[in-house]
Amino acid sequence: MTTSNHPSSQSTHQATSKEAAKGKAPRHKLSHTERTLLQSFSAEALAQALAEKLAISNHDWHRLSANRNIRAKEQTAAALVYMLKGNPEEALPHLTQAVGWLDRTLQAPPCPTHGDRKRTVKAACATDLEPKP
Repeated sequence: MTTSNHPSSQSTHQATSKEAAKGKAPRHKLSHTERTLLQSFSAEALAQALAEKLAISNHDWHRLSANRNIRAKEQTAAALVYMLKGNPEEALPHLTQAVGWLDRTLQAPPCPTHGDRKRTVKAACATDLEPKP
């Protein structure tokens, strides 16, 4: 790993370390070009892109379906899309699920297709979450 002696890279590293010490996520500083490009999109389009990026693909479903952080991020991004489109009643169930993942009151139901080859994995595993008993 090479380190830069440029003052701006050192101050960014120091700021990132300070943020991490305070429990804050490090911030990625956008370039002028990135900022300009992002400003050309609506908030709804950006939220939709984020939701698509954070959604678990069918290929990764079995590996990630019980990952609490990933599921909370996925549900929060979906809620943001609904909020920005003016549908708070649709956002609330996603926010509730995100909280459920974080506070451990939700868990992924078992995949009903194991042992039953007639149903598709996609259809069977994409069921709603069930509250813990």
